[in-house]
Amino acid sequence: MAEAKTQVETIRKWVVDHKLRTVGCLWLSGITGSIAYNWSRPNMKTSVKIIHARLHAQALTLAALAGAAVVEYYDHRAEAKRAKNSEQ
Repeated sequence: MAEAKTQVETIRKWVVDHKLRTVGCLWLSGITGSIAYNWSRPNMKTSVKIIHARLHAQALTLAALAGAAVVEYYDHRAEAKRAKNSEQ
């Protein structure tokens, strides 16, 4: 179980260090997946497919930004807790 925690901590640290890259990668994968999904639906016009892909990617970007904010909040709380414990 300790190995899983270190892997989660490693991922969390990478996300904290590369917030914009993480959001950008999520956006790119979201729009790619959405375009692939919409292209498999032949009864839609191309413009509608592109609009749907953009909307899906935009929603995923907002979720990624909210997730980055949560990670940042958690990181600041953990840092403050460490500083408080080191003072005692």
